[in-house]
Amino acid sequence: MQAVYLFLAIILGGGLVLFGVGAGNGVGGILNAFTGNGSGSAQGQAVSAAEKTALKATKQRPTDPTAWAQLVQARWTSATTNSANFNSTTSAFTASGKNELTELGQAYQRYLALSKTPDPNTAILAARAYARLGNYRNEAAAWETVAAANPKEATAFECLAVSSYAASDTRKGDLAAQKAESLLPKANSTTIKQTFTQAKAQPSAAQQIAQQC
Repeated sequence: MQAVYLFLAIILGGGLVLFGVGAGNGVGGILNAFTGNGSGSAQGQAVSAAEKTALKATKQRPTDPTAWAQLVQARWTSATTNSANFNSTTSAFTASGKNELTELGQAYQRYLALSKTPDPNTAILAARAYARLGNYRNEAAAWETVAAANPKEATAFECLAVSSYAASDTRKGDLAAQKAESLLPKANSTTIKQTFTQAKAQPSAAQQIAQQC
């Protein structure tokens, strides 16, 4: 069974890297500035200062969506670049790192409540945070925002499909899968269709794949 999960992750993961999302640079490239695999204390202190600055901005301007988007970004940076939050050897978040991701999700929900047109790059950060927390329903909702802003980007719909299947939302998963297939070259459609079929049948497999988005 584990071999099946690994096979599916490799198939979809390869596609995600090809189209940009899995590579960590996101739709639009913003994630180049907000990803990392651990750091020394100096960088950790800088990140902490950035998060404090962003948090202060939300208190000064509580109805400004930009301030909340900046807090989402700062918390993602803190979670992924501070060695106290992320173990680069095991590629796993610590308890404090998971707390950062939880708070990121809270900031994102506040941002959504204030923003009429949510930024897809901010949504990507939220989607990845939710995935690392195993909150696949919220991950799917975030990818839905990304897909709506990038209706011709197959990868956004791929991630929406697998995260929906991971959350056992087969209706949303089917719709996203169909859209992704329609956007992909015919040479890729058969393989990705098989991946979607397996993800739909086995939510636990879909959860493994959703982590690759």
